[in-house]
Amino acid sequence: MPEENNKRQRKPKQPTPINNTYGHLQPQALDIEKVVLGAMMIDKDAFSMVSEILKPETFYEPRNQMIFQAIQTLSLQEKPVDILTVTEQLKSDGNLEEVGGPVYVMELAQHVASSAHVEYHAHILQQKSLARQLISFASVIETKAFDDTVDVDDLMQEAEGSLFELSQKNMRQDYTQIDPVLKQALHDIQKAAAQQDGLSGTPSGYTKLDDITSGWQSSDLIIIAGRPAMGKTSFALSMAKNMVVDYQVPVAFFSLEMNNVQLVNRLISNVCEIQGSKIMNGQLEKDEWNRLDKNMRKLEGAPLYVDDTPGLSIFELRSKARRLAKEKGIKAIMIDYLQLMNANGMHFGNRQEEVSTISRSLKGLAKELNIPVIALSQLNRGVESREGAEGKRPQLSDLRESGAIEQDADMVLFVHRPEYYRIYTDENNRDLRGMAQIIIAKHRKGAIGDVLLRFRGEFTRFENPDSDSYIPPTMGGEILGSKVNGGQTPPPGGEDVPPAGPLPF
Repeated sequence: MPEENNKRQRKPKQPTPINNTYGHLQPQALDIEKVVLGAMMIDKDAFSMVSEILKPETFYEPRNQMIFQAIQTLSLQEKPVDILTVTEQLKSDGNLEEVGGPVYVMELAQHVASSAHVEYHAHILQQKSLARQLISFASVIETKAFDDTVDVDDLMQEAEGSLFELSQKNMRQDYTQIDPVLKQALHDIQKAAAQQDGLSGTPSGYTKLDDITSGWQSSDLIIIAGRPAMGKTSFALSMAKNMVVDYQVPVAFFSLEMNNVQLVNRLISNVCEIQGSKIMNGQLEKDEWNRLDKNMRKLEGAPLYVDDTPGLSIFELRSKARRLAKEKGIKAIMIDYLQLMNANGMHFGNRQEEVSTISRSLKGLAKELNIPVIALSQLNRGVESREGAEGKRPQLSDLRESGAIEQDADMVLFVHRPEYYRIYTDENNRDLRGMAQIIIAKHRKGAIGDVLLRFRGEFTRFENPDSDSYIPPTMGGEILGSKVNGGQTPPPGGEDVPPAGPLPF
């Protein structure tokens, strides 16, 4: 008997809780999917309210994806959306039986009484879909991270690229009522009016150029393009020097072609007016040592931040730019040059697609940080094959590798030295020897035109034409072109070319 009592009193064993650590359900909201689809079939305005939020892949249930696709097709064709038309469209697509027949479509419409909260419900589905995408992304990265054959640096690039692509796909900008925008526009006008020089943006230091552009404007993507040996890098460095030394504007300079010492050597040559060859070999005269000592102080403490990472990816640049903007308060970014960048971690059919992604990302970076991004770009050889003075002028169609550069840019400038092609006078009979034309070929916010600057090749420097420091060009006045493009391309043969020798850097 006691044994029987013990058996009776023994408590039933508690079931072991299921460990779902490795068995999570994908984020989903099937009931809400049905509510949203039903709302779109009973209210003709419901689809327009959620069309920017939802895509077929936003739905977790495959048959719900098909039904949304049918509704989307009907709306695009401007046909009414209801139980009958959706059923017919599914039949036309060959998906009616796969979704569960007319019965399931009818159930969806009966599942909801009104479309009152359809937009809120759509946002929930969007969040669930994004969560699923992140899980998939994390799973791929985790699998590759466990693989010893995968390079971790490449994996980081891929992870950043994929995450960027995911964020871009799911980015949605809402509309804004005009009043706050008007307020901001008025503030900008008042700020510009308070400036004595009338500039609303970051000054370049070149009077005529600033007159046309009103300075480099915030959130603009500016492309400075030219053939090798035209002086693109010299022009960019001259501007950077003007910004950081003369105006104390913090600038980030990303040099993908030259290392930071070569870059600083060019800056020293520019500021101290000492030939680059002498800086390289250290054979300075007494007065040049004095100039070096005196003018080097101008560069000390200048808010110029140089990065010479080779093969820089657009994702690395964005990360570094964000950090520099936060920590150093940079007001402009310069990149030398665009075609040397890559978009590691993303897959493209060709180089044109990759360059398009890079230019679009640079424009996005300019908008995000609200500062001008100035990117140097190479031109194709179309200029070399054209004849005559006008033929040698660069055109927008000469931009190398992608028409997207022209499309994404707010401003496109060409650095052009007619003297290089033995053109010594312009149409107004002005002397072009020792001069460079800055051709504004595209300007989204203002006028286009040409600006004439004095080119001091021996000092890798551009000056205003009325600069008091002008000295006639001497031996060693030419600069080397990009090494990537085969170095300096000599001008066509002839005896009337002024003597010039390249700088060694």
